[in-house]
Amino acid sequence: MKIMVSDKLAIEGVEKMEAAGHEVIRAWDEPKENLPNLITDCDALVIRSATKARKELIDAAPNLKVIGRAGIGLDNVDLEHAKAKGITVVNTPTATTISVAELTFTLILASYREVVRGTVTTKEGKWEKKALKGNEVYGKTLGIAGIGRIGQAVAERAVAFGMNVLAYDPYAQPDNYENVSLEDLIARSDFITLHLPLTPETKHMISTAQFAAMKDGVVILNVARGGTIDENALYAAMKSGKVKMAALDVFEVEPPVDNKLLTLPNLICTPHIGAQTEEGQTRAGIMVAERVLEELAK
Repeated sequence: MKIMVSDKLAIEGVEKMEAAGHEVIRAWDEPKENLPNLITDCDALVIRSATKARKELIDAAPNLKVIGRAGIGLDNVDLEHAKAKGITVVNTPTATTISVAELTFTLILASYREVVRGTVTTKEGKWEKKALKGNEVYGKTLGIAGIGRIGQAVAERAVAFGMNVLAYDPYAQPDNYENVSLEDLIARSDFITLHLPLTPETKHMISTAQFAAMKDGVVILNVARGGTIDENALYAAMKSGKVKMAALDVFEVEPPVDNKLLTLPNLICTPHIGAQTEEGQTRAGIMVAERVLEELAK
């Protein structure tokens, strides 16, 4: 069968599909507008986040049987249209768990220790030792909204650092953490980190009212999906000092062009690199290849 890979995939995954006897079109360097012409006789499509598997692309491939997403989120796939056409959609929810959890904890530590400012000013020839006093995360409370695989991996690391963990999730209540309401988590946490998909229910779930209920000097993190935090409300909370620091790997619009959050000194940000580790991408490539091969063998 013929498989089109439209976003750069770990070579181990590509070779796994080729070793199974399938033809793999390596289309990740093609302009996205060319994809409908390339997919016409394909049986499978493998994507990451750059390709949008919407109706036009799906309809261009009458033989399409499976769409494989190397990653967790499926917001770039028209799931309803794929389902209507009998196309199976698979992803790799566990492949980058450790990668995302480690970045989250990197940002937690960086928000309390002046690593970013210290690097910049030292390179500028300054020596701001006395001005860069930080805090310990030990004994602080971390509120995790979304205690799935990634949320639990973050919680494990927090416990190892001596933090207290609160967990909010309407679908999971693990026994090893204190499960609370979102309102309780917001009121009690020194750090709040979101590990939730973007859905109609989670869009702007953290907005003006939620910021008002938080502790003064709270740190908020989002290494999941942009849009779960109302960025206008976040900006106001950061300007007022209610939020000591925000650490964002994701934004409502990516890349964040003319985003006023970028003007604030109490923002740490990265360009959606949560899953961007060599190990995580290798696992994702291999796992998505395995899932796609399973579906094509049916």
